[in-house]
Amino acid sequence: MASSLVVPVIDVQSDNFKELWPAMVVAIKTSSFVALDTELSGLGNRKSLLAESIEDRYKAICHAARSRSILSLGIACYKKLNDKAAETYLVQVYNLTLLCSEEYIIEPQSVQFLVQHGFDFNKQYAHGIPYCKGNNKEGSDNRGVHIRALFTELLRARKPLVLHNGLIDMAFLYQSFYAHLPERLGTFTADLSEMFPAGIYDTKYVTEFELRLPASYLEYAYKKCKLDNSRSLTSGKTGPHVHIEFCQYTGHMSTYVDYKECLAVVSPKGRTDICECFSAFGWCRNGSQCPLSHDTNQIVLQDEKVKEDKRKKRKRHREKKKGGGQESEASFAPEKKICHMEVDQEETADVHQKTALCTENEPPMDNERGNLTTDRREELNDLSTGTEAQKKIETGTHRAGFDAFMTGYIFAHSCILIKKDVVEAVAHDEQTRLPTCLNKVYLSGKATPLNVVKSTFSKSSKAHVQKMEMVWGRRM
Repeated sequence: MASSLVVPVIDVQSDNFKELWPAMVVAIKTSSFVALDTELSGLGNRKSLLAESIEDRYKAICHAARSRSILSLGIACYKKLNDKAAETYLVQVYNLTLLCSEEYIIEPQSVQFLVQHGFDFNKQYAHGIPYCKGNNKEGSDNRGVHIRALFTELLRARKPLVLHNGLIDMAFLYQSFYAHLPERLGTFTADLSEMFPAGIYDTKYVTEFELRLPASYLEYAYKKCKLDNSRSLTSGKTGPHVHIEFCQYTGHMSTYVDYKECLAVVSPKGRTDICECFSAFGWCRNGSQCPLSHDTNQIVLQDEKVKEDKRKKRKRHREKKKGGGQESEASFAPEKKICHMEVDQEETADVHQKTALCTENEPPMDNERGNLTTDRREELNDLSTGTEAQKKIETGTHRAGFDAFMTGYIFAHSCILIKKDVVEAVAHDEQTRLPTCLNKVYLSGKATPLNVVKSTFSKSSKAHVQKMEMVWGRRM
């Protein structure tokens, strides 16, 4: 079974931001890839975020990003150590508490969810790192020690950017630390493709379309990948495995570190019924009041048992056919969880009935970032990723920094599972590692992802061109 893992998360606030600035910049510049996660003050109208038209969805996201704010930003820098065993990473994790200097909307549901998961609003208002949204208002983003300048350093580093279900995150990052969001989605994706030339990876897309996990909300995907990686190590199988190392923080630096323990995936004592809604989508309206289990460890193990039972049924069926007998296909047909990008309202009516208690009213701003359909409940996971299971088992572990770490771990593990279609020109070049997932962002309810490319029909925004001149020191 997977062993426990203690992750040091450096807490960055206004009073230590300048002191930690050099270390953060070095961590970003020397990394192999950078994983990000955000916690937001709200999303606005959830129905608009599920619009059939992707352009309409983008407009709704833009409205949310312009009227809401980022409360905290998680940055996980993964540096591949070439002098160690294959796929060994030195990981540095930062959790930045932010405070928008302009008026913004904060939704009660967001407050409720974040407080339940240990977010300290008193600390945010007292020690949050200030920032202004949209186009730069206080001199050049190229100078000074502030969050917009840190985002500029991220762009200059030209590292692969990794997010989980990242469309909303990218829109908020753009509006908060870069410039006013363009009006058209094509312009936005054109800008992003130039901002991150090493590529953008969405681990939600990776786990849903490539790994084909039974569920793909962040905590489930992380624990499943961690368990599989640990089993490969203990079984003595040949081939690469993910090894994680952390910096040792001593002296004054240790006072800034918050250690987060990810417990080993072990079978629970006794029988506990699992909440079907939470098992599939990582969200339940009843939250901690739900009488059923939200333990992701138990959910992962149950899914594996179901998979093994199916394998045994198929084997028995094959043996029976060889012996001349017959067996109904229905007796061994797999019973899959609903595929989030293929959910049909009529086909899943029974599922909606089973989870009626979970869908009567609009849910709080939980790890699913929304409600309305089973699709969207899961897609909105990473806006404020974290689960009631964490609340029950690992109180207070919901942090943007820890979520960024989990996102990066999923990406690192996926790189050794998915076969490479191209030969790596450089051993440490992460861009060639997941060619089938490069610049593909997950879209709920859609069978195809959003491609982050510069179309021949779309031009870069004027604000972006001006920013790129400042970032790269040359005209695009």
